[in-house]
Amino acid sequence: MTSDSPQFIGVDLGGTAIKLARFDQQGQLIAETQLATPQPATPGSVTVALCEAIETVDQHRQAAFVGVGLPGPMDAAGRVARVCINLPGWLDVPLADWLEPRLNRQVTLANDGNCALVGEAWHGAARGFQDVVLLTLGTGVGGGVMLNGNLFTGHNGAAAEPGLIGVDPQGPKCNSGNRGSLEQFASIDALRRLWDGDPEDLSRRAAAGDREAMAIWNRYGQTLGIGISSLVYVFTPQLVLIGGGLAGGAVHFLPAVREEVEQRVQAVSREGLQIRSCDLGNGAGRLGAARLALDRLFTLKNMPEAG
Repeated sequence: MTSDSPQFIGVDLGGTAIKLARFDQQGQLIAETQLATPQPATPGSVTVALCEAIETVDQHRQAAFVGVGLPGPMDAAGRVARVCINLPGWLDVPLADWLEPRLNRQVTLANDGNCALVGEAWHGAARGFQDVVLLTLGTGVGGGVMLNGNLFTGHNGAAAEPGLIGVDPQGPKCNSGNRGSLEQFASIDALRRLWDGDPEDLSRRAAAGDREAMAIWNRYGQTLGIGISSLVYVFTPQLVLIGGGLAGGAVHFLPAVREEVEQRVQAVSREGLQIRSCDLGNGAGRLGAARLALDRLFTLKNMPEAG
């Protein structure tokens, strides 16, 4: 790698798949790969899988910087995965410290929802917006918040976790310790409680006019809309984005989401609000992780010293 042409690796670690890619400084895709997340997804097994996959996507070691998005909060320095509630054994895991000597590359960590939002703000649907809430609907429900053009990460870097807000105090138990969280009504497992089948098949049935499939997506969208309504009241964003594996069915459930928000949120709090799908699909997380590596590692390294 030469100093005038830096490259960056972005990793999106999910409960079922690890997606990663190598990008140039403008965010253009150079190489990509995807592999199944080891099961069980313990910190040790994931570390080994990440090292092998990163070498595959960068055989000639052209990228010196790696950003990793994980489903949970990081420490403020982006070095330690504080907790990943849907992955076993992930409690205060110093993943950056584990990866750097094995990869001989600098590593930074971030919440996967924040990564997706950064990716969409760079080259996707959030370009030109200052206040955005993003939800990723998949194995869990993650997300990120951008206020005044900056990521909102809260105290000690632990925000935001929009999927863990309460929706129903009597609802199913959540791995976070909450009960009836939005995740319990909007994740893939939640959808399967409504319909025992593949979400893609449910989308095909709804597109073909199957009334049962359309009703299931509508019910799903109503509950998701309840959660989004609370988030709109807190952040009053310009834009709510929907990403993750279930976003492929958004055309079927977003009308119910928008209707729910319109009914529940007073007009002044949703003035000008747009609710739509991400532009980058499942590629947003890895792109955003690479951008965070650019901002945190490369940019910081190349800043002139004070004095």
